[in-house]
Amino acid sequence: MASESRPAQGATRSRVVRVLLWIGLGLVAVPLVGWSALVMFHCVPAPQPLRLLLAVAVPAFVIFAMVRRASVRRTGVAAAGAFALGLGVFWAQAASNDRSWSPDVARLPWAEFRGDMVTVHDIRSCRYRSQTDYDVAWRSDTFDLSRLRGVDLFHVFWGSPSIAHTMLSFGFDDGRQLCLSVETRREQGETYDAVKGFFRQYELIYVFGDETDLVKLRTNFRGEQVHLYPLRVPVDKVRQVLVDYLQAATELRERPEWYNALTENCTTTLLGQALPVINPDASLDWRMVVNGRLHELLHERGRIDNSLPLEELQRKSLVNDRAMAVEDDADFSRRIRRP
Repeated sequence: MASESRPAQGATRSRVVRVLLWIGLGLVAVPLVGWSALVMFHCVPAPQPLRLLLAVAVPAFVIFAMVRRASVRRTGVAAAGAFALGLGVFWAQAASNDRSWSPDVARLPWAEFRGDMVTVHDIRSCRYRSQTDYDVAWRSDTFDLSRLRGVDLFHVFWGSPSIAHTMLSFGFDDGRQLCLSVETRREQGETYDAVKGFFRQYELIYVFGDETDLVKLRTNFRGEQVHLYPLRVPVDKVRQVLVDYLQAATELRERPEWYNALTENCTTTLLGQALPVINPDASLDWRMVVNGRLHELLHERGRIDNSLPLEELQRKSLVNDRAMAVEDDADFSRRIRRP
């Protein structure tokens, strides 16, 4: 009887191991194969019906391998092959500066440095009649970096309280503000799609512009909720950050890069690049990704005013009413900062 039970116990253990292997394979393979299917749909340069067919074919190939042999090893090999195909297509895409761009992102800003003086070219200064009806204007301006006085964070909400857009505005002691927004560089007629943002469908652009463009567009025409937080950062660090951004923007003219909704978005690019300078002892925080909570992180670390409770500070930081009340654009930046 004892000898008969040992084979049965061995068979049971074998079945358990096999089930665990299938579960483990599923946990790994399903997201990887699903990602590859999405790559086929979004990244292959082909008509949509063909892209849809390829997206269906990728998981179908893995399912066929699993059903035909019911082998963990063969199914794993098929899943690995499907993922490798998706990875190859994903990395084969090349970012470009040569597309038919939307007028508001048609030019890439660039900078020339001469000691403390920096001339920024192609600063955007759109004048809006509505969100979609506007006149595009570009200009060059020269700034004295020795007269830089600080930097402010604009925290912009348009829907979910967990997701926001972030912008920085560098202030000089003559009252001028140079605002920076990291965005997708859209082609003519193209609109932003959150899913496509993960699949190399938009190039990256650093938009340097006037606050009457980048901020007023959001407060007065899009109806987004815009909060303004002066950042507590030493001026020498602010200067280093601004120089880094201007150099990065200039480099995009020669080496275009992809926007990525997870790793190279408005917050991870904007503040991630500055974090070692702004707060060198801080580790990466999940609120850099769930960026609607970014103000909590900055409040905790004392990088914005933490003498007030966060809720009160957030209420006072809202600039929409002040922005809507400004009649003279020349006074816009000063008025939205008035208590």
